[in-house]
Amino acid sequence: MNKPIKISLSVKDFNLPILRIDAWVTEAIKESKIATQVLNKNNYLLSRNRIKSLIEGKNLVLDGTIIDDPSFKLKDGSLITVSLPEIEKAIPSPEKINLDIIYEDNHLIVLNKKAGMVVHPAPGSPNRTLVNALLHHCGESLLGIGGIKRPGIVHRLDKNTSGVMVAAKTELAHVGLSNIFSNHDIDREYNAIVWGQPDNKGIIEKPIGRSTTNRKKMAISNNGKIAITKWQLLDVYSPFASLIQCKLETGRTHQIRVHMSSLGYGIIGDDLYGKSISKKRFKNNSIKEKVKLVESFERQALHAIKLSFEHPITKKYLKFSSDLPQDMRNLIEILKR
Repeated sequence: MNKPIKISLSVKDFNLPILRIDAWVTEAIKESKIATQVLNKNNYLLSRNRIKSLIEGKNLVLDGTIIDDPSFKLKDGSLITVSLPEIEKAIPSPEKINLDIIYEDNHLIVLNKKAGMVVHPAPGSPNRTLVNALLHHCGESLLGIGGIKRPGIVHRLDKNTSGVMVAAKTELAHVGLSNIFSNHDIDREYNAIVWGQPDNKGIIEKPIGRSTTNRKKMAISNNGKIAITKWQLLDVYSPFASLIQCKLETGRTHQIRVHMSSLGYGIIGDDLYGKSISKKRFKNNSIKEKVKLVESFERQALHAIKLSFEHPITKKYLKFSSDLPQDMRNLIEILKR
């Protein structure tokens, strides 16, 4: 979208019930061929949440009066105009950073994120992020896709988690991918190296919320959001570590790290959730030196190994994978000694 777009909706043209104005506009745009053509031409899609944000930003006018309350009930009126503001320059700056691209088309990009890379700028990490790299790779076409602070981003991997990620390159793809993630219509598989030996397989259903004692951490909480992780044992490095596969049914912050730690099988290298587990569980002098060596692993041994979903535009089912990175393979070799 290179210039402002205005969508005009004549109230009398739509046989809709009395609704909140954000809901009314959402339904009216779906029915309006002209509005749909304008949006499609500009590779733009308006979800109800986006319309709500536009209203709160004073971008909706009803018969000459600005409406900034999305819950306003549309009982009468003749003309609604919705303005889509011109794209602002993205706050992050493009930076030339090598990307390990697995797949790319006109709508999305799938890549293998390295451990140590932050996904988007945040306090303490203003640059050298995946967003900075994507802005350089995609150019101005990425500006404003899904917002100006995190253009293209539809999900995240923690800084020290590696593996497969997808990002949107168009507004249509961003909305489609966001819906896929929110509806959990995506298969996400991780490999993790954990302390101890869990059962051969299992399901963890424990709600996760923000920790009340450490704002940087998440925790099992009855007031948290539902979180479901399936795990399967892949290999055992006797006597004190295992390789497991984890599949996410939900996508909460730090979900696998919190869930496995709650069972007593924290991820090796996880300073936030797994650091003390080895000290509590393994005190045998014969393996003390190996434990000490493994404890020096510099990041959580967690890798997003597979990602599968339906392409939001072509509807083709896509499957992507990424091999375990060298540092995790080296860790496994140490554990096998």
